[in-house]
Order: sequence, then structure tokens, then C-alpha cells
Amino acid sequence: MKSIVIELQNVRKIYEAGVSKVYALNGVTMSVEKGDFVAIMGPSGSGKSTLLNLIGCLDRPTEGRVIINGVDTANLSDKQLTELRRDTIGFIFQQYNLIPTLTAFENVELPMIFKGVAKSEREKRAKELLSLVGLEEEMHRRPMELSGGQQQRVAIARALANEPSILLCDEPTGNLDTRSGKAVMEIISKLNREGVTVVVVTHDPAIAAFAKRVVRIVDGVLVD
Repeated sequence: MKSIVIELQNVRKIYEAGVSKVYALNGVTMSVEKGDFVAIMGPSGSGKSTLLNLIGCLDRPTEGRVIINGVDTANLSDKQLTELRRDTIGFIFQQYNLIPTLTAFENVELPMIFKGVAKSEREKRAKELLSLVGLEEEMHRRPMELSGGQQQRVAIARALANEPSILLCDEPTGNLDTRSGKAVMEIISKLNREGVTVVVVTHDPAIAAFAKRVVRIVDGVLVD
């Protein structure tokens, strides 16, 4: 029996808009098992990115519980949430979010510096990760010297730097052409087969087809 690594219980995220309230999420309950690959699909403004942010502990719910690896995140301080994100969760964003003044190698190395990993170990791992995504020849190039597909592969390597058990991807192929997008998804699928739990937000059925399970959200509510 697989263990549940992500659990949301009746989660609401409410924003104040003048005298009215906007329910970005309205009573979401879902769970993700270890090793699963879940695609969250929905139209623009449906709440899918909000849902991913809550799973990733980048935001807190207005109501309800978000439980990661059996830990109720409501009971954690900001420092503890930062440590949970650093040690457990890897993030891949549509915009890459690489630091432009750093090389690909330095971008991948950075999360390990924040964690306090020894220099020799982090250099070895950064090289291994860039080799994993096929960029060993480009590791000393800066982001602007790389194509969009290459930048996203650097972002994948960076997301894996601290060996996360959960990988969260927000429209990871949104800025890529079809060929580059497929290559990125094949890397993510390979990581999933090796045991990493993956949750990907997308509006693209071709990307969702890589997942083992599809969750649909409309107006902040999960639908069948």
C-alpha cells in the first residue's frame, strides 16, 4: 500500500475584493500518493496555480488543512515551511526563474549552498544533474546564452539539487515549442518512474497525457 505524501482537506483560499470575497479555492479535498504523477487541468483563473502554491507551501490556506508527508503545515513556522520546501519540494516554473548573472552550473549549485552542502559534494551533484538533463557541455553558459528548452532543463536540474521527493511544475512547457516541451516532459516522466512524486499544472491535454491521473478544477472546485 502506497503512502499519501500530499493531502488537502476542505481547503479554501479567499481573497478580499472590496466588500466582496473571491474564492480562489472553495473546499478542495484531494490526496496524492507517493510516486504518483498528477496533472491539474483547468481554464485560466480556475485556481490551479493557487492550488499548486498551497501544495508547495508558498502560501497558506484561508481555511482547511494542507498535509505534506504527514506534517500539517498549519503548525509550522515560516522558518519550518522554508526548510520543508528546501528539503522536500522541487519547483519548476513556466518562466524558468534562473538568475541571469549566474552560469547554468551556478544556478544548479545555489540551492545546495543555501542548504549548507559541502563544496565538493555540491559541485559533483551539480555536474551530475546537468549531465542528466543533457547540458554537460553548456554548464558554464549563462541563461541568455541558452535556448528556452535548455533553460528549462537547467531549471529541472536546479529543482532536483536537494533531492526532493515531490516535484511541482507550473506550466513547465508553456514557453517552449512542441519539440522542446516534449523533451522536458520526457525528463519529468523519467524522474517519476524513478520514484519522484510529480504534480503538474497545465491547460495542454498533450502535457496531461504524460500523467497517471488528471484532476480537473473549475472556479476553485474539483470536478469529475
